Amino acid sequence: MRSIAFADFLIGLGVLFVLEGLMFAASPSWMRKAMKSAMATPDNVLRAVGIGSAVAGLILIWFMRRPI
Repeated sequence: MRSIAFADFLIGLGVLFVLEGLMFAASPSWMRKAMKSAMATPDNVLRAVGIGSAVAGLILIWFMRRPI
């Protein structure tokens, strides 16, 4: 029997793949430009954005999973 946390992880990963796939399918040229822009962005900026996104995601998960 799988744990709820693992099932939630797989669902989140599936949603990530769906959204990423839709962005590439809808506008491949925009995604190329976004990747080129990311390559030109300094590491410290990408790191800060990544940490900020991770914290925002954790807060969202905590908020949605907290008991009412």
